[in-house]
Amino acid sequence: MRAGLKCLRRLASSCNAVAATSSPRTPPLFLLPSTELPPGHSTSSLLHAGAQGRGLLPPFSPCTMPPPAFYKFTQQNLPACRPQLTPAWVIAIFLVTGVLFIPIGLVCLRASESVVEIVERYDVECVPETYRSNKVAYIKNSLITKKCDRLIKVQKHMKAPIYVYYELDNYYQNHRRYVKSRCDKQLLHGLEYKHTSSCKPEEYNGGLPIVPCGLVAWSLFNDSYTFVRETVEMKVNRKNIAWVSDQQHKFGRNVYPFNFQNGSLIGGGNLDPDVPLSEQEDLIVWMRTAALPKFRKLYGVIEEDLVADDSLEVHILNNYNTYSFGGKKKLILTTQNWLGGKNSFLGIACMVTGIICVFLAIAFALLHVKFPRPQGDPTLLYWNMKNNIS
Repeated sequence: MRAGLKCLRRLASSCNAVAATSSPRTPPLFLLPSTELPPGHSTSSLLHAGAQGRGLLPPFSPCTMPPPAFYKFTQQNLPACRPQLTPAWVIAIFLVTGVLFIPIGLVCLRASESVVEIVERYDVECVPETYRSNKVAYIKNSLITKKCDRLIKVQKHMKAPIYVYYELDNYYQNHRRYVKSRCDKQLLHGLEYKHTSSCKPEEYNGGLPIVPCGLVAWSLFNDSYTFVRETVEMKVNRKNIAWVSDQQHKFGRNVYPFNFQNGSLIGGGNLDPDVPLSEQEDLIVWMRTAALPKFRKLYGVIEEDLVADDSLEVHILNNYNTYSFGGKKKLILTTQNWLGGKNSFLGIACMVTGIICVFLAIAFALLHVKFPRPQGDPTLLYWNMKNNIS
């Protein structure tokens, strides 16, 4: 308000000066109050009325009114949709929303249930009995074999492609120091890029830079799975499991691993030094960090159907250390449909929303019937009155 009054006084003084020049006996155009404007008036309306009445509105005078469209915009008088939410409209909106959301939820639930999924946790069963009480000693002892055999029973027919995931639980890839310990420009340009201080503590080893550097790459998942059905090994396609945009724009085609996992402390899997980073898709999948402590990452794709009652023998190399922080490891075999993988959250959310809307519609209808209230005349609303006057 104070800033508006100051602006008004400056404009008024300029207009009064014009009036005094044209006619010395003409009284001032504006007598401004010291505090506030009269009710129902604005600075622009007062200036316009006073100056226009004296014929003192030159083309580019500071006292001229702004264009009508600009004035309506600044005064919030533009045409707008102002719905009148009567009880009938509110009840109808809730009822229609509920009627739409309930069948959508049922369809989503049915689609989720049609996905066949096999979940096999192996981190505990793959530890020898003698080391069950000290799993960390088992995983750190390189002299103990990490091979593990598990038998999986297929309950329902699984149509190809069958996606193989590994799932980690209680693994916080979203930790700030972990997420920042990487260098995206080095992944793209390799040894040409020198500013890799964000990769600490996995920036240098033996005075030489590490490619790829950082804790994210250093902790690469390195468990492996082999599937055998009736003594025949099934092929797992590990190509085309990463995002194409990541391969083309985030990992260099001429960038090769250098001095990687050569330190005294090995974090995870190793990389082939003769294969560029853009083709090492297991690394690309791992480098896209997860937001939640429980996550799945794609391991490969089985391009053969699995028939119900089939038995799969899975040979696992249990190399990855999740025992130091109480993590869990699971192997996932799943199909997909038009909605994606198995996830009932969307269907349940839609059904709950629809049921609540239908319940509110019935409750409001009963209240409106039992306790009716007289409706006001909508023509007396401010915007309707203004339209009628104009």
